[in-house]
Amino acid sequence: MIVTLVVICEVGFWVLLAAGLLLRYAARKPRLGAAVLLLVPLLEIVLLVGTVVDLKNGATPDWTHGVAALYIGYTVAYGHYTMKWIDARVAHRFFGGPPPVKPPRYGKARALHEAKLWLRTVLAVAVTAGLLQLAIWYVGDADSTGPLTDWQLSAARLVAIHGAIALTYTLWPKKTPKGETTKGEVPQSLRH
Repeated sequence: MIVTLVVICEVGFWVLLAAGLLLRYAARKPRLGAAVLLLVPLLEIVLLVGTVVDLKNGATPDWTHGVAALYIGYTVAYGHYTMKWIDARVAHRFFGGPPPVKPPRYGKARALHEAKLWLRTVLAVAVTAGLLQLAIWYVGDADSTGPLTDWQLSAARLVAIHGAIALTYTLWPKKTPKGETTKGEVPQSLRH
């Protein structure tokens, strides 16, 4: 049941996103489009309620409950970021909007960008771990909540792996190639 609910929420996310963007740009109804986009968090509430009902009805906690918690955690941390990213590209590609701002590619600016993404991952994992802990307390049977604890540990590994990757941008920053500039920088050939 939970896997089906996760799939329904994922499909619902894309349907609401497409409808919101079409209303915003194709129908030229930006307020209505924004209203539709604001419905996206309701999907997470539906998933959360469905998971709680599943556990309340006596379902044994398993990997599906972990997936549901991870999905909600990801959406809390990355949902708005993902919607803005897609919005900028749709506006540019199909409706004559300005080119999307690309993330920095070099140096400290890139390291800062990666650190901010890592903080989003920390938030996603904190939400995931918190929801799983609430589920563990709710079920109250240590013998049957092992899969939920395993998901908490897996989520913690995600933070560590993403943190290590983000740290590489700080320890070994990629240098700007000669002749290429980054935002606000003067080309080397023009420096005195």
